[in-house]
Amino acid sequence: MTAPVPRRRSAVEVRWRQFRHAPRPVVRAVASSLVVAVIGGLAYLAYDLAIEGGADLPGGDLRLLFLAAYVGVVLAVGTVVTWLVVPQPTGSGTRVVRSPWSAALGLFAAIPICYLVLVAVLEVVKPLVAGR
Repeated sequence: MTAPVPRRRSAVEVRWRQFRHAPRPVVRAVASSLVVAVIGGLAYLAYDLAIEGGADLPGGDLRLLFLAAYVGVVLAVGTVVTWLVVPQPTGSGTRVVRSPWSAALGLFAAIPICYLVLVAVLEVVKPLVAGR
């Protein structure tokens, strides 16, 4: 008796299944970048609203410096955490291997996360909070 042939899935079904069953280390790495980006984005929003509201903060208007620090921190955390939690596959064995490729994966995953969170905070959340 032969086994039944599984039905052929569409490309959308395949991608949806991959999305639902992502490997835990990858989910942790993306989630860590997302959490840091959201916290930093909300801190930037608070600072931006305070500056626009006329608050006299020490140092004056440092929004550009804050943005540079925000991007740097999100990229650094994304790189380091991904390097820590996403080891290279080693086949059979108990040895954990980390390489610069894991760090590069984290860096390149953190770039769009950083950008998308910042756009969402400044273009969606800020008008809602500021009442404009």
